[in-house]
Amino acid sequence: MKRLLILEDGTIFKGQAFGSTEENIGEVVFNTGMTGYQETLSDPSYCGQIVTMTYPLIGNYGINKDDFETINPAIFGFVVKEYCETPSNFRSDESLDSFLKANNIPGISGIDTRKLTKILRKHGTMRGILTKADEELSLEEGLAKLEAREPLTDQVARVSTIKPYVAPGRGYRIVLVDFGMKHGILRELTKRDCHVTVVPYNYGAENILRLKPDGIMLTNGPGNPKSVPESIEMIKEVIPTVPTFGICLGHQLLALACGADTEKLKFGHRGSNHPVYDFETERAYLTSQNHGYAVTEESIQSTELELTQIALNDKTVEGVKHTNYPAFSVQYHPEASPGPDDTNYLFDKFIDIIATYKAALNEEA
Repeated sequence: MKRLLILEDGTIFKGQAFGSTEENIGEVVFNTGMTGYQETLSDPSYCGQIVTMTYPLIGNYGINKDDFETINPAIFGFVVKEYCETPSNFRSDESLDSFLKANNIPGISGIDTRKLTKILRKHGTMRGILTKADEELSLEEGLAKLEAREPLTDQVARVSTIKPYVAPGRGYRIVLVDFGMKHGILRELTKRDCHVTVVPYNYGAENILRLKPDGIMLTNGPGNPKSVPESIEMIKEVIPTVPTFGICLGHQLLALACGADTEKLKFGHRGSNHPVYDFETERAYLTSQNHGYAVTEESIQSTELELTQIALNDKTVEGVKHTNYPAFSVQYHPEASPGPDDTNYLFDKFIDIIATYKAALNEEA
């Protein structure tokens, strides 16, 4: 079956349909990772987006039971140059096509993904519609459908957990605020024997502090950080007294809570090969990233935040820390999944900050 991808600027790509037969509208973005398409498909931060993979062959190692980052994928569509119908890998449990069908995710293959990516880089991300290549469907009708659909603003509410739950451990008590958590973050905390309580994005500071946490983790998630003002208010209340670590959307929310500002990037950072420089260690790291918004550097200067890391490609803010409170954050994914694990040490840093803070409280007592 033929399928169309129509961008809001009127550009049309015609290719082969695979995956679900659903018609879907979303923000069209691109990912530069050469591997890790299963983690990309299951990353909740892609909620509401149609993802274009720049690597030309996708699906060759299939889908396995181990590499999911969430149970329920939130991606709205998948665009590839060529998808592999018959994967060959000892870990493979099913094909990419069957996985997309089972999760109602439409896909399109056989289009010029290089051309599409160059359009997005030049003009910025834009909305698009994946629809059947019906000769009766005119460009005007496709654009009318795009215009009639309001852009999403509730992505975090769509992917956050509804009720709190616990991943038990014997170590420090961590409250993990779920804005669209990747399982890799939870895995890194449980690996360190933390007792993790996962709570919804709108759980509130009073409820969180009632759990007596040793630390608070602010996770990744989709969309504009300013769309969840209740979370910004919650962070303002907890960071003075509880060590806090923010990742991706959690980083942006922490910065907003401290008085900084955020902006939408032209085409964002999505991939597993983004270089970041750390001023504290004086080292560069390769990182896994997935975000369309960033903290503005000039807005940090009027806050109690200190810039700790920058992106080497475009000099955008990649890390901050609070100068008075035990709080810090990074824009990328130290848990990787997919991507390099160069910055996995940040989870150990978080544990060390908790230990130091608790020791200082005990001395005061």
